[in-house]
Amino acid sequence: MQNTQHAMFVSLCLSALAGASAGLLFGLPAWGATAGLLGWGSYQIRQFQKLQTWLQRNDGTAPPEATGYWGELLDELARTQKTDRGREQSLQAIIRRFQQSSAALQDGIVIVDRNNNLEWWNRSADKLLGLKASSDRGKPVINLLRDPRFIRYFRKGQYAEPLELPSPVNSDLHLQYQITSFGEGDRLLVARDITRLRRLEQTRQDFVANASHELRTPLTVIRGYVETFMDQDLPRPLARAMGQMQTQAIRMESLVNDLLLLSRLESSNHIADEHQIQLRPMLEQIHQDAQVLTQTQQKDHAISLQLDSDFDLAGQELELHSAFSNLVFNAVRYTPARGRIALRWWTDASGGHFSVSDDGIGIDSIHIPRLTERFYRVDESRSSSSGGTGLGLAIVKHVLVRHGAHLSIDSRPGKGSTFSCHFPPEMLVDAADRQTETAGSH
Repeated sequence: MQNTQHAMFVSLCLSALAGASAGLLFGLPAWGATAGLLGWGSYQIRQFQKLQTWLQRNDGTAPPEATGYWGELLDELARTQKTDRGREQSLQAIIRRFQQSSAALQDGIVIVDRNNNLEWWNRSADKLLGLKASSDRGKPVINLLRDPRFIRYFRKGQYAEPLELPSPVNSDLHLQYQITSFGEGDRLLVARDITRLRRLEQTRQDFVANASHELRTPLTVIRGYVETFMDQDLPRPLARAMGQMQTQAIRMESLVNDLLLLSRLESSNHIADEHQIQLRPMLEQIHQDAQVLTQTQQKDHAISLQLDSDFDLAGQELELHSAFSNLVFNAVRYTPARGRIALRWWTDASGGHFSVSDDGIGIDSIHIPRLTERFYRVDESRSSSSGGTGLGLAIVKHVLVRHGAHLSIDSRPGKGSTFSCHFPPEMLVDAADRQTETAGSH
């Protein structure tokens, strides 16, 4: 560029000098210099017009012929244009390759821009989500996928866990939505057809539910006869055997009931309807039941209840009662005699929280990720002797998922354990609102 500028300056000076020299022949050097400059300017304008015409055509033809610095400039532009055209063709080939490969995918792929508008999607998204390229491009994604659960999931911005919903165009198809953020506010939405997996899972759940239901009748009969025999004056060995049979029958009934409850909870990740739950009387009742249990087991635990908030929860009362009582009764079962158990409910900016803490033997960190699995036991002998079914924490996990909440576990061997349920702010209801409504109804 500097060489070109220098050459143009030299050319300008030479044109002015040549004009002035010619003007001396007529005694008008100034007019001669002016004529030389005008001639130089006309030449530059003609060359610039040729360059502009060639650039506007942009058809890959050779640049116009020129000499000097104009020739060098045109050659350099031609080389740059050729390089850019090669890069453009390469990028177009990559885009075509990407579109061909994405079109072959069975998963629906949608790109959503920073303004939440649809930018691009593949053909599978047409089939699974009902998107139409002719009319839907550039429209807000929440205007086309209108399920309230998807809208909450999309706006929440926390995409660690996928969302499962029926297809908006075919209720027989079940889709799993996974969103990934990229770029500056853009998002990649992947919709996967999990209908077959859902059917297999439903078959498993139906089998567990049916088997558990069928077990209830023979267990009821067995327990009834055992209780009848226990009312009789039996020899000591037979009475001991009958007592053990009664204990195991009760345990089997508890297992069947938990299996039926878990099967029902697994049928959906969302509660059908929400009601305001009065937490204070519920937690006070669970506290009393825990005191009765510790006295029955002769453990003499010191069980405290601390309610630091007047907020209630929206949800299903029986499910939340089952979850909270499972955590509390587990603490009673597994905390050594004369230990301390603390129940607490509080709220803050992140939502509502219920915790159960004990000063028992604690749990090694290697077991914590698997505690909510069905029938997983840290200590098989200790868990069996406690009378637990091994399904309590699995029930807690599914109840919390259905209420948009999650369970956290903090435990160290010899330091005790804390199980905490964390509910999002949208599930909180001010207890004062309930009292106002009640007063108004009277």
